This record gives sequence, C-alpha cells and structure tokens, in this order.
Amino acid sequence: MGCLGGGQLGRMMALEGYPLGLSFTFLDPAPDSSAGQVADRLVGPYTDPHLLAELGASSDLVTFEFESVPQEAAAQLASSTEVFPGPRALAVAQDRLLEKRIFTDLGIPTAEHAPVDGPEDFDAAWAKVGHPARLKSRRLGYDGHGQSRVSSRQDMARAFSAVGGVPSILEREVAFDRELSIISVRSKTGAVAFYPLTENHHEESVLRLSLAPAPELTARLEAAAQELSSALMEELDYCGVLAVELFQVGDRLVANEMAPRVHNSGHWTLDGAVVSQFQNHLRAGLGWPLGTTATRRPHAMVNILSSAPELEALLEVPLARVHLYGKRPRPLRKLGHVNLTGGAAAEVSAAVLATGALLTASLPAPRYAGSYWPE
Repeated sequence: MGCLGGGQLGRMMALEGYPLGLSFTFLDPAPDSSAGQVADRLVGPYTDPHLLAELGASSDLVTFEFESVPQEAAAQLASSTEVFPGPRALAVAQDRLLEKRIFTDLGIPTAEHAPVDGPEDFDAAWAKVGHPARLKSRRLGYDGHGQSRVSSRQDMARAFSAVGGVPSILEREVAFDRELSIISVRSKTGAVAFYPLTENHHEESVLRLSLAPAPELTARLEAAAQELSSALMEELDYCGVLAVELFQVGDRLVANEMAPRVHNSGHWTLDGAVVSQFQNHLRAGLGWPLGTTATRRPHAMVNILSSAPELEALLEVPLARVHLYGKRPRPLRKLGHVNLTGGAAAEVSAAVLATGALLTASLPAPRYAGSYWPE
C-alpha cells in the first residue's frame, strides 16, 4: 500500500493495516514525518516524478491522507496503479466552490455563498450573502487557515487581502446549535457503512473534543446524515472513508465541508468501534468486506494540542488510551490524542475532565449534571 502524505493519519493507517498483513510506503516532504516511525518512507516533493514512479512501482494500491495532494501527483500515480479515492472526489474537496456546488446539486442544505475572484465581485457577493459572513480561500484552507470574518461591505477589501487575494467564496455564517460529523465508508464493491454521528468542539478552529455517539442523537438526524453522505459517495463513485462536517440547526443538518480521507473526528474509532475508520478505509480500497462500525460504549476523544503533558500523568487517567504521534510541539499542532472508553457515560465524562485538567486549554463543560451524555 502506498500513501501520499506521511503524517499521523498515515501512521495510524499503517498500524491498523499491519494485522491484515499489509505493508506500507509513504511519500512526504518532511524527513521527520510521523509515519516514518512505523513504515518505509520516501522523502521529497509530492510532485517529484522519480519519487512518484518509485512509490507506484512499490505499491499495488495508493491512497492519500490529506486532501491538498497535488492533482498532478495523483494523476501520475493513477497511470500505473490504482489510486483511491478517485480524482473527482479529490478535485471537489480541494475547491470550496466546487464543494458547495455539489452539495447544492444534490439537494444537501449548505450555507448561502457566492464566489469572489477579485474586487469586481465584492458588491454582488455581499448583496447575495450579507452578514455575518466569512471570506474563505477556495483552495488550501485547513483548520481555520485561509479565512477571515467579514462584518460589512467595506470590510471586504481587508478580508480579501487577509486570505491572500486568491479566488475565494463569501459564506454566510450559520447560527448552529452544535457541530457534528459523519464518518462513512464505501468499498470498491459498492458496500457502505456508517459510524454514528459525532459531536465536535473546536478551539481556534482546531478540533479539541469529540463525543461519540453524539449526545441526544435522534434516529431522524442519523438518517439524514447517512442519506446525504450516501448521495455524495454515489455521485462521486467514491471508494474509502469520507468525512462530512455538519452544523445542526434545530432538527435539520447543514453541510459545512467534506474530507475525502480518514478524519480527526473519527480517531475515537481506534478504541471505541469494533473496526476503526483506518482499517475500513484499507478494506474499502482492497475490496475486502467492510468491518462493523458498531460502538462499544459512550466514547470521547481529546486532542493534544501545542504541548503534551507528562505521559505518566495521562496514563494514570482511568479509561485513557493514549496515542502520541512523535511530533515536535508548536502552537495548536496536533501532537496526539487520548481516547476514553470502557465505562458508563458518567465514568467516561469524568475521564474526559481528568484529561482536560492536564492540558494547556480547558475543555467544554458537560451539559448534563457532570456528564457529557444524558443518563
């Protein structure tokens, strides 16, 4: 198995693939990328034709662990070996405007938006979208990068400069009740499976805490999420894991964005689901039977951002399963995560709070008398 990108997602993918007898080679420009701790690694630019040829020659199948993979790299690999997910899914996920258009074409609710290619589009975009709004670069936005809040028509020029003066979209902010995500998987055989909706909490646009299954999850919400994800996977002839980030507004869902890869909000599946998103991604690409996505108990995932506490302190937290990525600290960098599982809702909630007390930033308080889930 080959993979473009050698970060923590690739690392976890390899660790989940080894029990199935798979081997891995990663291509990444960073000489100290996380996946290099556990697998063979090619170091150099993603567009290096010689490295791509070497990766393709050593791999029966190639995937990627982030959606900003250069399309020309995926195309070169696809000329000699199978690449999943396919090129259309990659192209759509790399462009916010194409992403919004496919949501709209499929009847999936999304935020009001308008393209902004330059100052000549400011008036029309503002008239259509209004405020509060955010200007977002169409490409290469991740974890809050490439976007700026816009409070007035006069603020458009500043925001456009802040995102680099590149083609963008103006997007109306959604007054949501909470943020959710659905992790789905579709095999090359057409088989599909869904993990339960997950509730997500962010700090400065970076995921901080995930709760699975989402508290007070209704059958109607679950069905709506599965329906829209199914529509996307069918339209894109999709293979692999697909994450769709959602806003809950009352009893309906509004699509925010999609990621054609394994996803941070699905890290809890490593310990909280019978078969993880990482292994199911590999099974999907190989056409093997998909594993059950059933959850064991209420589960939480806490990201370790910026700096990591002492490992011994984390290991003392009841129910904690610690996953460190071997990365150097820097502000808001994802250094690892802690999965908390194996107890009742109150026990898992107490473990979340104990973990949070060891970190540099506090976690959101439980809603339900000391628990993140209603009893």
